[in-house]
Amino acid sequence: MSSVHVREVEPDEHTRAVAVQTMAFGRDPVMRWMYPEAEAYLRHFPDFARAFGGGAFAHEAAHVAGDFGGVAMWLPPGVEVDGEPIGALISASVEASKLETAFAVLEEMGRYHIEEAHWYLAMVGVDPSHQGKGVGSGLLEYALAKCDAASLPAYLESSNPANLPLYERHGFRVVGTIEIGTFPPVFPMLREAR
Repeated sequence: MSSVHVREVEPDEHTRAVAVQTMAFGRDPVMRWMYPEAEAYLRHFPDFARAFGGGAFAHEAAHVAGDFGGVAMWLPPGVEVDGEPIGALISASVEASKLETAFAVLEEMGRYHIEEAHWYLAMVGVDPSHQGKGVGSGLLEYALAKCDAASLPAYLESSNPANLPLYERHGFRVVGTIEIGTFPPVFPMLREAR
């Protein structure tokens, strides 16, 4: 069990939470495939994070570890990622030659997403200056305790193979691999209800 203090993100802390995600995903294979230039990444990633995981703010399911060492953005049962703003953002910000592949990956992600009631980990990120301190584990343990209390499964897609061991230590298992064109592999992962 992690000793990291985790709590819900307050309404006036959304910008700080997105900033942590921006730092955390700076070396993410998928995000840097979409935005290989630093300027484009810094300009577009915060909007991507809000579009993809921002529903966590509205449902009080965004969690912060310590003094913003890490942030997890979960979507509770019945709440889904709104594909329309994500599609619009990708269309407007990703290089035109990559759009067909990006949308094919999103479609494939939709095929893997489980249909039964579950908690969906849209994004989790640890500020690089806090990595290796149990922050990621603390964030996962906090939310997974809620999943277990409700006997609900949890689902995520890992965009970085380096993170698979962390998720596996917390009971997730890889249920497939999405590989399309030059897009880095994405790993759908499921943690069964307990």
